[in-house]
Amino acid sequence: MSKTGERRRVLGIDYGTRRWGLAFGDELGVAVPLAALTDADERRRREGLAAVCRERRVTEFVVGLPLNMDGSAGFKAKEAEAFAEGLRREFGLPAHLVDERLTSHEAEAGMTRKELRATRARGVVDSRAAALILQDWLDQWVCRAEAGGEEALS
Repeated sequence: MSKTGERRRVLGIDYGTRRWGLAFGDELGVAVPLAALTDADERRRREGLAAVCRERRVTEFVVGLPLNMDGSAGFKAKEAEAFAEGLRREFGLPAHLVDERLTSHEAEAGMTRKELRATRARGVVDSRAAALILQDWLDQWVCRAEAGGEEALS
């Protein structure tokens, strides 16, 4: 539960310029992949995101931050930061950034090249990556809550 007593309903996003992978989780601590937003028109992707937020009654966002392997922030990380800031302004909700290094690789693990080609355009890998990003954040949140630490992670 949040400080206001409202159920925590978190939308994880693997942000990309062409596709946005989505995952959903709540205080049960389990991230579940959702259908990715794959429309070529960013305006339509934003409308789809707003619809998911209304349907799921989202209370906060977790956005993957694609840091370089050395931990530095490159161009893509700056894009993700700007995207998260846009979410904060547009929806008036917290948007947390989580290191997403190697999540796409992990999301692709066990898939054949043929499966990757068939699923990449549909955003399946992106939504799996979003679930991994969100699960990492949820695991940290649950551990802190169980330890009696701060309720929300930044």
